Amino acid sequence: MLDSAKTRSTYFIHINLYFFFKRLLDIIISATLFLLLSPLFLIICYRLFKKEGKPILHRELRVGKNNRTFTMYSFRTMTTPSKVIRALPPYPFPSSWEKGVPNYFKITRDKYITYTETGLWLQKYHLDKIPQLINVLKGDMSLIGPCPEIPEIADYYNRYQARRLRVRPGMTGYAQINGATNDNHGKKITYDLYYTQYCSYMLDVKILYQSLRQVIRNINNELLT
Repeated sequence: MLDSAKTRSTYFIHINLYFFFKRLLDIIISATLFLLLSPLFLIICYRLFKKEGKPILHRELRVGKNNRTFTMYSFRTMTTPSKVIRALPPYPFPSSWEKGVPNYFKITRDKYITYTETGLWLQKYHLDKIPQLINVLKGDMSLIGPCPEIPEIADYYNRYQARRLRVRPGMTGYAQINGATNDNHGKKITYDLYYTQYCSYMLDVKILYQSLRQVIRNINNELLT
């Protein structure tokens, strides 16, 4: 029993140190990136203002660590801010949602809202996420973690699904590099819960490497076409 208590104590010390240093790195890296990317940030703002007009930034209410809501920033990529065309969860409330958000659930957006020319370019190279560095600096998000959830969906999480809210959401994460998006809610939850259970320095480095690799691959493909 004594050995078991020591093991648990060692684990909690390790995991607390991990989250402490992760937050410290989030602050250092996001501040550095924001300074380095500030010229690009201003160029994108100018292009959006001249070609697509206001608003330049898109603001969305999302759910973060411990079910706390926050405003997530990104560059506007659509003709008007993206809106979900049906109630979340679907109304009237279906019995299939009583035990949590169904694995087959898929977000349906307004088909009349289209991506702008600049928005397509920003999304292709993930540059629309640059303003999220502000969220990282504020402590709403981390560089790496589960994708920030929509409040109306998180309200219907069961206990199993709600475990993904134990850590800060990220600009990129384990689900994202494995291709799990809102088109496959069950798969996204599975990957996110794997991350919350096994998060570590090595896993974060792996996710960051894969994310950068995907961006570089997209740039190379664009140059070759």
